[in-house]
Amino acid sequence: MASEQHTTYPTWVKSSHSGGAGGECVEVSAGPCAVHVRDSKNPTGRHLTFTPAAWADFVDYARQHAC
Repeated sequence: MASEQHTTYPTWVKSSHSGGAGGECVEVSAGPCAVHVRDSKNPTGRHLTFTPAAWADFVDYARQHAC
């Protein structure tokens, strides 16, 4: 997992689990080689970059351990 400043895939999608009251707001931009994740309240700030496999592992883990 590396933090990068560039945006390779400019289409950002807000998570369906992001709160509408300004709480946990996450956006994802996915491409064939990387998945970028950022705080939607700070779109010009830094973002995290994952390999597609690492992102899939994280999503699977989150689904299994959701409250």
